[in-house]
Amino acid sequence: MSKEIRIINIGREFGSGGRAVAAELGRLLGIPVYDNELITKAAEESGFSKQLFAGKDEKRSLFSISSFFSSGRYSMSDNYLSDNELFKIQGNVIRKLAEESPCVFIGRCSDYILRDRNDTLDVFICAPMEERISRISEREMISREDAEDLIIRKDRTRKTYYDYFTFGDWGMASNYDLCIDSSKLGIEGTARFIIDFKEKLAK
Repeated sequence: MSKEIRIINIGREFGSGGRAVAAELGRLLGIPVYDNELITKAAEESGFSKQLFAGKDEKRSLFSISSFFSSGRYSMSDNYLSDNELFKIQGNVIRKLAEESPCVFIGRCSDYILRDRNDTLDVFICAPMEERISRISEREMISREDAEDLIIRKDRTRKTYYDYFTFGDWGMASNYDLCIDSSKLGIEGTARFIIDFKEKLAK
């Protein structure tokens, strides 16, 4: 069955090069890529500050005070939004952008938020730990030991965020249409492989 793909959702391990792959997809396909831009757009939609969203970006405070105000008349205040409300606002932005034009979304549970659409391709980018350590150590100018610690923390945070809001299992192959190790083909090669996969689905 042919499937025209308009939206590509990119999930990624920290340090796998997922953001770079998404950027290359946008360049090759000539479509927008939404990552940090979603924070600004969500803030604009809600009227709250960009810093409020940035502080919660793909994070969830399991023991946040927000759990006490997640429903009812006290769910929103002038200075505070619960995790669930922030997620809902960002989800509305993602759905709106998906309606406007073909695009690439990075993280933020976009695969789950757009799960009812039939024109999406859900991709998960991974890479061996040694490759990820090398990339993060060089990018952040930190030791390999510190890079590994950072990777573990970031992956745990992303998993907690994704699993809570989607009731799924972050990084589980069965959740995605395609899982690919970016170290095999490199950034551009991985992007071109995803495009080739996308085009095969449309035939």
